[in-house]
Amino acid sequence: MQQIYLDYNATTPIAPSIQEAMLPYLSEHYGNPSSTHSLGRAALAGIEDARGRVAALLGADRDEIIFTSGGTEANNLALQGMLLRDVPTKTGHLITTDIEHPAIIEPAKHLQRLGIAVTFVKANRQGVVEPEAIEAALRPDTRLVSVMHANNETGVIQPIRQISELCRANNVPVHTDAAQTVGKIRTMVQEMGVDMLSIAGHKIYAPKGVGALYVNRSIPLEPVLQGAGHENGLRPGTENTPYIVALGQACSLVRKALDESGDRMAMLRDRLLSRLREEIGPRLGLNGQKSERLPNTLSVNFPGVVGADLLARIPELCASTGSACHSGMTRVSPTLAAMGVTPEIAQGTVRLSVGWYTSEEQIDRAAELLIGAWEALVD
Repeated sequence: MQQIYLDYNATTPIAPSIQEAMLPYLSEHYGNPSSTHSLGRAALAGIEDARGRVAALLGADRDEIIFTSGGTEANNLALQGMLLRDVPTKTGHLITTDIEHPAIIEPAKHLQRLGIAVTFVKANRQGVVEPEAIEAALRPDTRLVSVMHANNETGVIQPIRQISELCRANNVPVHTDAAQTVGKIRTMVQEMGVDMLSIAGHKIYAPKGVGALYVNRSIPLEPVLQGAGHENGLRPGTENTPYIVALGQACSLVRKALDESGDRMAMLRDRLLSRLREEIGPRLGLNGQKSERLPNTLSVNFPGVVGADLLARIPELCASTGSACHSGMTRVSPTLAAMGVTPEIAQGTVRLSVGWYTSEEQIDRAAELLIGAWEALVD
């Protein structure tokens, strides 16, 4: 049985050229990057080359890129690093949203427990966080606004540029979790107007366990971890050289392929939706239908069935009933609940996300399997 993988928002396979780029740093260039001998210098050179590649993808300067263990650590560094700079006073105010990934929601709740004020701005029924809602939440003591660039479940893209302009007028820094957008759509930090941006390597064909945080050099952060002075003093610990090299290679690859791959993924996404609607009709709901969405993401509500039951009947199809980080739950996901999707409709939600290696044949086969499983369940 050949697997059809439509869960690229959960993770991506490692691209062959990225795997090849890693190998010399697992065998030959194994030195500690802090060492001054030849093996150490070779490792450091690989890291700095990768730093430049990440910076190029984001339109940033290389000294503004901090390598982390992934998107979650990058998000924690952004939020806690900004809000905990004055720990003894426990002052300040954070604004985020109710549709964020747990990698933002949980650090925000942690800050709340420490005495920091946090406002969770609500998204509208199309899954969009309106700039006016962010503006209304601003306070004199607001120290950071964090809004995801695109939602991992629905693919809805947020108006980050407009939000950043409002915040800049009030001298409030902006962070965005761009784990789902880097490599799929344009993510130039100057165009977006953001001060910090998080990346997860395994969303762009690099391994799990590596990420990065763009930090505008004007933003003062407090390190979350304590140790030696790696990564401009913000992320102590001996660098994971092979994975950092892989992330750099991934950023170069997605930068070159951005427009072409985006158009192709949008075609596949729309082809899948068209096939499903041909058989199921208008009862097949589309989450965020009226919003700008990622080119690869399709979040649909199959009527009269439970999404988990639907996918259980199709073992050759790899997809998700929601965000992969909290799949398996039967309750409505926080994102769908925030959008006002009723439990009856939300239980039939399936997220289908395509990627570089998805073919038209796989799309057609996936549609056939989904329609067959749905018909079997509703009969």
